[in-house]
Amino acid sequence: METLNFGLMGAVFIGITLLLVLILYFKIQAFLSLLIASIAIGLLAGMPPSQIVEVVKNGMGNTLGFVATVVGLGALFGAILEQSGGATAIANYLLKSFGEKNASWAMMLTGFIVAIPVFFDVAFIILIPLVYSLQKRTGKSLLFYGIPLLAGLAITHSFIPPTPGPIAVADILGADLGWVILFGAIVGFPAAILSGPLFGKYIAKKIKVGIPNFYEPTEMPAQLPPVRLILGIISIPILLIVLNTVFSGDWGTSMGLSEQFKSILGFLGHPFVALIIANLLAWGLLGLASGYTKNQLLEISSKSLAPAGVIILLTGAGGVLKQMLIETGAGEQLAQSLSGAVNSPLVFAFLVAAIVRVMQGSATVAMITSAGMTASLIEGIALSPVQLSLLVIAVSAGATIFSHVNDSGFWLVNRYFGLTEKQTLQSWSVMTTIISLSAFIFVCVVYVFFS
Repeated sequence: METLNFGLMGAVFIGITLLLVLILYFKIQAFLSLLIASIAIGLLAGMPPSQIVEVVKNGMGNTLGFVATVVGLGALFGAILEQSGGATAIANYLLKSFGEKNASWAMMLTGFIVAIPVFFDVAFIILIPLVYSLQKRTGKSLLFYGIPLLAGLAITHSFIPPTPGPIAVADILGADLGWVILFGAIVGFPAAILSGPLFGKYIAKKIKVGIPNFYEPTEMPAQLPPVRLILGIISIPILLIVLNTVFSGDWGTSMGLSEQFKSILGFLGHPFVALIIANLLAWGLLGLASGYTKNQLLEISSKSLAPAGVIILLTGAGGVLKQMLIETGAGEQLAQSLSGAVNSPLVFAFLVAAIVRVMQGSATVAMITSAGMTASLIEGIALSPVQLSLLVIAVSAGATIFSHVNDSGFWLVNRYFGLTEKQTLQSWSVMTTIISLSAFIFVCVVYVFFS
């Protein structure tokens, strides 16, 4: 294939620069920007226009087959949990169990659990009244309770499927969701402790803020569902997926599991089936049992697919970028050029995600861009399922770093905590950086152990 005189690396550099210019300067939606950048890389690399169209079609189609289904099912599940008051019930239970003295730890765990099925911003808005209530009772800074909550929400949202970000990255990199869930929890929990209760206690002494003047409480059902029921329903899809991952291979054989049993487990533990089961349980036990009519549940479910649709399309465009880098040979050349500088896919994935995140703000765009480039980098390299899952978390860690004024999450925290821009940078932005760096360090340690 002929290339322009600046070579394939020049094509990639111009394509990524174009992506950032379209998003940052022209404010063009990230989905369209990713497609334009991918096509630009193909043209600059000398790819025939007819082949570029095929690459776009194949990259989009191959990616969306899995991601669209899982993200859609996850959004439906989360919406019913949200509307039934499940998130509030979990928070109330943990606060009662931990006591007021350890409320910051309870808020971290609440965020960690609730963000599994519920989108970050929705979960935050649902749970912020609890932070206000604790601040009013104790007189401590909102950040003492708010930072741990945000840490739990952010880590699960970034590291643990079935949240959309890690699902998209796992699909682009070809990682098994079971391993991503397992190692996302192993890496994420200590990062949550560092960035949540520990950093929250420190920053709360520096920045004293109370309840903002505005407050619009979210309307919750009069009767909250039982906590055990909620935790059980949330746990079922995760448990099925992880069990399938762990026992479907050699471990299952060594334990004497029959092929028929492993086949049944493989079916039930596939993310599609596991999430369908969770949705049916949530529909009946949290929806109808809470007094919602079938028409109301249909409306709740339909509304939940709107934000999911944006993430699905973004992921598809990320698949196009990945496929373009592979088809043009740019990924292979990228790997060769990095062999002397950044020869670790783990470091490369983290750095690219971090750079894109800081420059344009969106963690999802950073994840998908980095995943696409990393997928082309590791093409032909034999990585174990565990190593691939850790690569997913490295991408997610990079995409979490230093949320600032170009990120919508920055302004969400700024508004609901009544902070100045400087205070938001000192608290929220530092917290996301602690999450990112500590998680990446833990990933590297685990990666070396399994290498």
